[in-house]
Amino acid sequence: MNNSLIKNSLNNTISYVAYRNLIKDLIAEGKSTGIDQSEDHLTFSILNDRRMDRLDKTLKISEETQNSLDKLNQEFTFLVIAEGWCGDAAQILPIINKVAEASDKIDFKIVLRDENEDLMNQFLTNGSKSIPKALILDRENNLLDSWGPRPGVASKMVVDYKAQNGSLDEEFKKNLQIWYNNDKGNNTQEELIGLLHAN
Repeated sequence: MNNSLIKNSLNNTISYVAYRNLIKDLIAEGKSTGIDQSEDHLTFSILNDRRMDRLDKTLKISEETQNSLDKLNQEFTFLVIAEGWCGDAAQILPIINKVAEASDKIDFKIVLRDENEDLMNQFLTNGSKSIPKALILDRENNLLDSWGPRPGVASKMVVDYKAQNGSLDEEFKKNLQIWYNNDKGNNTQEELIGLLHAN
């Protein structure tokens, strides 16, 4: 992995608050983030913006997560590749934000996928530019690990459904959202904390 690529990408980052504001500002102009300005992307952006508003208000990190965060003895950066129209990003970025807010040892930065293609191409999932992708960096911005585009249980749901049906349809996407709602961010918290403690 080219470390200068990560360092260059860190110059293009925005905070979670700036990301949320960017999405809202673009929606007001009838636009979405990303190169592909389509009706679908705008529709998904509007839906995801509402979803993130709700999650920002209702999500709570578990006591277990907080205890694990309190035991961290080094500093980390979560550098997350995302876009405002992505349904998985809308579910996961609010969780990462809550985790980062709960620890003074974690810095959370976001880059947009389409503006950072070289970086995205280093972290493909089965050959595709699936997001969100979280890169876990140490204090010197060296890459320790990567995670995403979704927690293990949800990834297995995707693989199993594709194997059975060939592709993901609206029915599946609805079921995945129901799973996210019921999970309340717990799987994502556990996996991210596990990676921090493994490094």
